[in-house]
Amino acid sequence: MRLGLNLGYWGPGSAPTDLIENAALADRLGFDSVWAAEAYGSDAVTVLSWVGARTERVKLGSAVLQIPARTPAMTAMTAATLDTLSGGRFQLGLGVSGPQVSEGWHGVRFEAPLARTREYVEVVRMVLARQTVEHSGRFWSLPLPDGPGKALRLTIRGHRADLPLYLAAVGPKNLQLTGEIADGWLAIFYSPEHSGDLLAAVEKGRRASGRAEPTAPMSGFDVVATVPVVLHDDLERAAEAVRPYCALYVGGMGSREKNFYNRLACRMGYEEQAARIQDLFLAGRHREAAAAVPFEFIDETALIGPADRIASRIGRYADAGVTTLAVAPHAPTGEGQRAVLAALAEMVPGTD
Repeated sequence: MRLGLNLGYWGPGSAPTDLIENAALADRLGFDSVWAAEAYGSDAVTVLSWVGARTERVKLGSAVLQIPARTPAMTAMTAATLDTLSGGRFQLGLGVSGPQVSEGWHGVRFEAPLARTREYVEVVRMVLARQTVEHSGRFWSLPLPDGPGKALRLTIRGHRADLPLYLAAVGPKNLQLTGEIADGWLAIFYSPEHSGDLLAAVEKGRRASGRAEPTAPMSGFDVVATVPVVLHDDLERAAEAVRPYCALYVGGMGSREKNFYNRLACRMGYEEQAARIQDLFLAGRHREAAAAVPFEFIDETALIGPADRIASRIGRYADAGVTTLAVAPHAPTGEGQRAVLAALAEMVPGTD
């Protein structure tokens, strides 16, 4: 299992310089990859460009570039450019986001996300392969059939036509699609104890597409789990640091009818608690929503507590099929976050 660093994105109270310094340290410590996210604040492309210029070896991953934010051709251009400038270090992670961001921020209807993702990836791969782009689909027609548009081909040379493509997925159908058309899965709230059905869905997609080796269907497929890490001697205090993050996703990331993370918590056995968290969060009672997050849910999906406890539990992820553990260090300061990264590097073989 490789170590990655998930930078997330910065917002009020966080310094962008800390993100860059954390990435530079991860590079020096021998981490395999650094991932940047975007929602409706900092974008992932600019952060990764900056990180790429400040690092030498570490891979640069988008977790994720939002599908409704860019045309597939623009995403492919960006991927080819970042990959070329970084010397072949870019890893393209994509996601449909959710209805609130897609429709409220980008003005794109959140409809048929699986079909949209499949078509999007088809065009992206076509562009990266430097094919002349001609596509007639439900969401994109290239070139437009009733105008002066011309079928074009990417002009950039030297990039990898087969650069790794990842999908963020939560539900069973999306996981199956990920196994079918992607090279890796970007997972969130990954519980080693509840991962069997999720990996089975990915494997089903790989077998259906012919991408799976008969005796080792997940061989070559990268399972990237983003895991919050809180290094603290007091276990309850450690859990407190993650509660707002859990409440935001389970309670408020999406509408009441379409919250994929809430459904995931339900499938993990926290149906009653997930409903309460959502009720509180949508009512604006965010602190109460955070307090309602069960300790057990946090402990299953995060690494919390003293260093020896984290070291004893980190292997659960490798045993449960994770190939890249993308840690998200939680600490009040940048120096504290970097201390967490240094401690983790000592726990995972292959890093310094």
